[in-house]
Amino acid sequence: MKPKIEITKESGLPLIGSGAFGIVYRNTSIIEIKPVTGCNLNCIFCSVDEGIESKKTVDFIVEKDYLVEELKKLIDFVGEDSIEIHIGPHGEPLLYPQLAELIAGISKISNVKTISMDTNGTLLNEKIVDKLANAGLTRINLSINSLNPENAKRIAGCNYDIERIKRIAEYIPGKCDLIIAPVLVPGFNDEDIEEIIQFALKINKRNEIKLGIQNFLKYRGGRNPAKQLSWKKFYARLAELEKKHNTKLILSNEDFGIRKTKPLPKPFKKGQRVTARIACEGRLPNERIAVADGRTITLVKCNERIGKEVSVKILRDKHNIFTGLVI
Repeated sequence: MKPKIEITKESGLPLIGSGAFGIVYRNTSIIEIKPVTGCNLNCIFCSVDEGIESKKTVDFIVEKDYLVEELKKLIDFVGEDSIEIHIGPHGEPLLYPQLAELIAGISKISNVKTISMDTNGTLLNEKIVDKLANAGLTRINLSINSLNPENAKRIAGCNYDIERIKRIAEYIPGKCDLIIAPVLVPGFNDEDIEEIIQFALKINKRNEIKLGIQNFLKYRGGRNPAKQLSWKKFYARLAELEKKHNTKLILSNEDFGIRKTKPLPKPFKKGQRVTARIACEGRLPNERIAVADGRTITLVKCNERIGKEVSVKILRDKHNIFTGLVI
C-alpha cells in the first residue's frame, strides 16, 4: 500500500491545477472529477502507469465535502444547465471509500444533469450498483477489453474474472445507462472486439447500452505495449464493424450532449515565472506539488523541502493543468 495524502479544505491544496486529483475543466459541459488515485489492476496499456505495479510512490484522496463545494463553485462560474460530471480518476473510482456519498452530494447541485463514472468493474456487485444508482449515478462506462478469460487476464496484468464482469454488465441496464468501453490494443485484442460487440448487442434489451470503442493511444509516462493505430485506420475499422453488426460505433460529442462552455481564466501561462509554495510530495519520485494563485502546480525534477517558496517556470498550462520546473 502506498502512503496516501489526504486533500482537505484545511490542507491548503486547491483542487484545480493537477491532472491527477481534484477537478479538471476542459471548457466543455463535461467536468471531470478525480477523488482518488490508485488502481487494483495493472493494465498493460494504462496511459498513466497506474495500478499494482505502478512506479507512483504516493496516492491522493480528496475529502468529499471539499470536492463538492469546489465543484459547485466551478459550476456556478460556468453558468450552464445540463452539466455532466464525469468521475474519471487516474485509476479505479470504487477505491474511494465515500463514492456513493460523493455522488449524492453532486446530484444535489441543480445544474447537474448527468453523473457518469469509468470503472473496470472488478469491485462492483449488484448491491453496489444499486447503491450508486440510488445515490444519483446515471451512467457507468465499463472497461471490457476481452471476453477470452486468458486474454482478459493478460490485458489486465493480473488475476481478472471476466465471467463476473459479464454478469455485472447484464445487471447494470435498468439501474443506470451503460457504455461498454473496450480499448483496441493492436496485437492484443484485435480479434476480441467483435465478440464484445456481439455480447453488448445480446444484453441490450432496453436500449440502455452503448459501445464506446477506444483507440489505444501512446503516452509518455504510460505503458505502451503496441503501436498506435492512425485515426484514419481506427475509424475505418469502426466503420467496417458498424456495417457488419448494424450498430453505431463512431460516437461524437453530439451523442453525449457535449458543448463548448466559457473558459476558466488561467492565473499564469506557459513560459511565465511565478513564486510558489511547495505543499507536498508528488506522485512520482523527484516530484512535488506546489501552490500559487489558487492552483496547484506539479513540479518535475524537484526534491525541495515541503513548505519552501520557490521560483517556478511554467512548462504546461493547458486546461488549467500546470506543470513547472524550479529555476
